[in-house]
Amino acid sequence: MDLEYFFNRATVREYSSQDIDNDTLNEMIEAACHAPTTGGMQLYSVVVTRDKAMQEKLAPCHFNQPMVTTAPVVLTFCADFNRFVAWCKASYAKPGYDNFQSLISAILDVTIFAQQFNTIAEMNELGCCYLGTTTYNAQEIAQVLNLPSRVIPIVTLTVGYPKHKEQFHTDRLPVEGIIHQEQYHEMNAKEVKNLYSHKESLDVNKAFTKENSKVTLAQVFTDVRYPKESNELFSKKFLDFLKIYI
Repeated sequence: MDLEYFFNRATVREYSSQDIDNDTLNEMIEAACHAPTTGGMQLYSVVVTRDKAMQEKLAPCHFNQPMVTTAPVVLTFCADFNRFVAWCKASYAKPGYDNFQSLISAILDVTIFAQQFNTIAEMNELGCCYLGTTTYNAQEIAQVLNLPSRVIPIVTLTVGYPKHKEQFHTDRLPVEGIIHQEQYHEMNAKEVKNLYSHKESLDVNKAFTKENSKVTLAQVFTDVRYPKESNELFSKKFLDFLKIYI
């Protein structure tokens, strides 16, 4: 069993000036299309953004993260029922996909598709970075990319050849904290603290805690990176957008 790639992979945020030719990109996207999908429906589309002017328009939607304008390619992966519904209507079939379950199916499809592409790209010496801001500003992204109804931006990847050979590898929790045999085992406070102790002990996370003027690493997540107020704000924005777009 060769798992070296998976243990050594890393997010890449800085890219060289080398471009990605269309044939290479299209071939990787085509290969990613062979990922599992709900009922074989392929409820996804991907918008390829290379033009720097378009990247500049997308950048504010992603809080101006520099990768959006420095990567040679930005990929916006969308949950897409628009194409499937159009096919149904053109084929004398009555679609019934304007509901939550159908949205979940499309979100699962596009997420699996995006990750399949990410793996293929990395295995071919490219670097990728997931932008967690796509659903925060889905409506703004939809406007920039001229997305029709039933096409929902879910995942954005910046893609390019890494500028630096060595990349920072993110720490992960011990696998015993992830696996539950037969039934879910809810950990007590001591077990949870032990599980996160290595993550908390890393110099980079200690510095992260200090620079944010917090006592614990967990406080950085709850008070700075993903506070309740922001979660509720972007939840409302996304739900309001879905009401219009589904």
